[in-house]
Amino acid sequence: MSTIIRRVLWVTLLGVVLYGLFAIYTGVNQIGASLSRFHASAFLVALSLASANYLLRFLKWQYYLARLDIRGIPALDSLLIFLSGFVLTITPGKLGEVLKSAVLAKTHGVSAAKTAPIVIADRLTDAIGVVVLILIGGSAFRGGLLWALAGTLAIGAGLIFILWQKPALWACNYLEKRGGRLSGAVPKLRVALSSLRIVASPTALLWPTMLSVVAWGAEGLALFVLLRGFGEPVPLGLSVFFYSTATLAGALVPIPGGLGLVEGMLQQELVHLGGVSDGAATAAMILIRLATLWWAVAVGFIALFLLRLRFPAALKAESAAGAARETIG
Repeated sequence: MSTIIRRVLWVTLLGVVLYGLFAIYTGVNQIGASLSRFHASAFLVALSLASANYLLRFLKWQYYLARLDIRGIPALDSLLIFLSGFVLTITPGKLGEVLKSAVLAKTHGVSAAKTAPIVIADRLTDAIGVVVLILIGGSAFRGGLLWALAGTLAIGAGLIFILWQKPALWACNYLEKRGGRLSGAVPKLRVALSSLRIVASPTALLWPTMLSVVAWGAEGLALFVLLRGFGEPVPLGLSVFFYSTATLAGALVPIPGGLGLVEGMLQQELVHLGGVSDGAATAAMILIRLATLWWAVAVGFIALFLLRLRFPAALKAESAAGAARETIG
């Protein structure tokens, strides 16, 4: 069993234990009563909205590849490669999604160092999009604006790093002169920095950020649909606000998949700010995480499986995992 699969299984087990603890804390009978009146079709709609999020973010992936002048990759291959990165969406900040750069390198010979910065640009525009959603829906909530401020500061720091690259270039020169094992990574680092300036420059942020606002808004809408499935009349704006603040918290704190933090924050917001009953709040929280986080992991495994059928020699489990470690390292 590959290292990647083992890590995913461990985090999945952690998630099962976590949701079990939430169920015990809330009361299994309360959750059961809420689920008994839940309309199952709402969960299917939530899955569809989460899938729409993935397709919108795929358009960002295509945009970034075009910005880097990477062309000639069949659309279906590109879609499967993009989705394969979801296998590691449970890593802190989803940075494990750099796996798709390793898969692209193995299947189409595109340098992983050149495309890995797409993950950083993707996270940056996602953060901006989520902050926009928080500002739209949370102006009446002081706590929400604090998270928006934290996200804005993180975005600002990221932009400074991208636009002011003298410190990073100085570090590259220092490592080259010093020699040793780290000096061998300098050429790849220079390529990555060059790509990063292209995909995350201010002129390249507008279109992906607009897609991020719509994509993450779709998942906020999914939470609204689930709450309606429980008969809970939480307004759409509040639902998007709750989901966005919890998502931003999970992105800013280095916890795999934001596990524990996102769930706890979302459940508490639903109860204390949304007036949702404890049982429905916990059930809705678990269902939205199944429809977004865990559905993404499942989609990633399906995409990786299909790619291994299409490129059996290039995507042996060992070679893909090794390429991912090499790209991250």
